[in-house]
Amino acid sequence: MTQEARVVIHHAAKLGSPPASAAMAQLRPSDRAGSITLGTAVLLSAGGIALSLQPNALVWLLGQVVLAITLVQWFALLHECGHETLFRSKALNAPVGRVAAFFSLIPFYCWKRVHGRHHKWAGWQDLDPTTAALVPRSLGRGERLLLNFCWRCWIPLFAALYRVNNFWNWRRLRLLFPKRADRLRIAISISSLLVVYASLAVIVGPKTLLRVTVFASVLAFVIEDLLILSQHTHIPQNLSQGRRVPSFPAVQQEIFTRSLIFPGWLSAMLLHIDAHELHHMYPFVPGYRLREIPYDTQNEIGWRTWVWRARSLPGETLIFHNRLETGADI
Repeated sequence: MTQEARVVIHHAAKLGSPPASAAMAQLRPSDRAGSITLGTAVLLSAGGIALSLQPNALVWLLGQVVLAITLVQWFALLHECGHETLFRSKALNAPVGRVAAFFSLIPFYCWKRVHGRHHKWAGWQDLDPTTAALVPRSLGRGERLLLNFCWRCWIPLFAALYRVNNFWNWRRLRLLFPKRADRLRIAISISSLLVVYASLAVIVGPKTLLRVTVFASVLAFVIEDLLILSQHTHIPQNLSQGRRVPSFPAVQQEIFTRSLIFPGWLSAMLLHIDAHELHHMYPFVPGYRLREIPYDTQNEIGWRTWVWRARSLPGETLIFHNRLETGADI
């Protein structure tokens, strides 16, 4: 049976059908809600940086934890601004998105173009630029050892490679987006962010910059490793294998993704980025309003349960196989 057929059968078998996109058009962005979220991120960032500059080791550690959580929040803000759904005023999304990109270590224009392509081709693993590298293949011994070691030891390899391969890889981005205008904007996005980072290192000094950012960034990457891997990994996907295929409509993409269930306060702080199925089905709905959609998705799982089950698998099995092959209930 084809994946397309499974989608149709799945939705026909559910007790309630997902609401039509037209019915969800009322869930629009709000400048007030966006401003509150942005203000929270700015205040927490300032607090985390201030604490991280203190000489006391325990105070520094507290600052790093606060800053790590805030960096994940900035990643959620980047995601929202890329969809232009953080604010109703379109003019606000791009500048805030660039600030979020700075904290997230991802060039904003690269994020926007690659993530847009991800939504278009979700369900086709080899066409989605964020999952193409995970198409099942024969791994070398060194690759397997590195992948399994990092996954077992909580080393956030995937969050790092996710950034480097998808948003900083100039050669790959040139192939994905051959239009001259795209290439120019990608080049500007990458080079300008590099200049900002270099200037910051000169202004505050490399030692201070490393003291404030390195440990917090690693902690943030550990969290994002779990968040990013939970969204599409180990779920059956299609392979186009070079054929011309249609993309799946957004409302049918539920079956290709997974949602984690976070504590309410954390989910709200991260703009409900854990409600990933609803986001793929209704990408025009701002994250802070996703939970207002009257629909229960099929792939929701508690975050503790997912982490425990995912960690019980070798890294290579989790990433390059799916639950139909392994029988793992995740």
